[in-house]
Amino acid sequence: MSRARSSSRYSSYSRYSFFPPRKSKGERIADADKKIKALAKKGVTLSPVTLEGSKIAKTFWGKAWCDNIESYRDYAYRLERGRSYVRSNSIIDLVIGAGTIKAQVMGSDLYKVAVTVKPVPAARWKTIRKVCAGKIGSLIELLRGHISEEVMAVMTAHKTGLFPSPSEIAFTCSCPDSATMCKHVAAAMYGIGHRLDTHPELLFLLRGVDTADLLASAATAPLTAGEPADGETLAADELADVFGVEMDDQPAAAPSATKRPRGRPKKAQAATQAAPPAKRPRGRPKKTQAATQAAPPAKRPRGRPKKG
Repeated sequence: MSRARSSSRYSSYSRYSFFPPRKSKGERIADADKKIKALAKKGVTLSPVTLEGSKIAKTFWGKAWCDNIESYRDYAYRLERGRSYVRSNSIIDLVIGAGTIKAQVMGSDLYKVAVTVKPVPAARWKTIRKVCAGKIGSLIELLRGHISEEVMAVMTAHKTGLFPSPSEIAFTCSCPDSATMCKHVAAAMYGIGHRLDTHPELLFLLRGVDTADLLASAATAPLTAGEPADGETLAADELADVFGVEMDDQPAAAPSATKRPRGRPKKAQAATQAAPPAKRPRGRPKKTQAATQAAPPAKRPRGRPKKG
């Protein structure tokens, strides 16, 4: 007796028949936006991954991360679905820390993803530092990806570079999918690449290494030497991201330059107010007058001859 065909779109995959049908990109975008607004009303602070256009990553570090995960066959099966979720802005929260990534991905429900990444082994980091010694001029150049092909090659090398291999990555998801890497984890992995576009320093934090180890002694020279050779300049928000400080829109020297002239006239006024000591000459004539008034004792010799 043949089994009647189910009307479910997942009839050929009976163990997945409990999954709801796929949603369109527009539906996923609307669901994610609705969830973000609902959590915002509750005072929950989120860091969503929002794409502008179809490209997930545009900078050196972001592209290098995505190229790295795509180069491993372990991840090939699920990455396509992950890209679809990222382009639908389904990652409503992504936080990268030291060796950890935590994400919330909106699917048929809101799922929580946790990824752990092992730190770069000390011996490998030592080799990377040795190759890069004296070849990276500044922190700005490093984070912008303005590095030589030699440095780029050692940074992106499989299993020996800065980017993690599958054996160094572990992940979990709260969804019911039993696959090694579900689409929500894949989305989070791509979300990391997008986040590195704007915050490349997080890659070094994630891998447990210090960017200062790669810099030359004159690391701050490009910041004071003027405009970079290619004509690019850093905005205030970029400097805030790099150095962890808030930068004013106007140069810091401008306010101090305007305040000093205001202070100097006050000192001049103080000097004029201190002028009263100049009145002492007026007091001296009074002393001379007093001396002249005290002159009568000099008339005594005239009186003595009269007594004789």
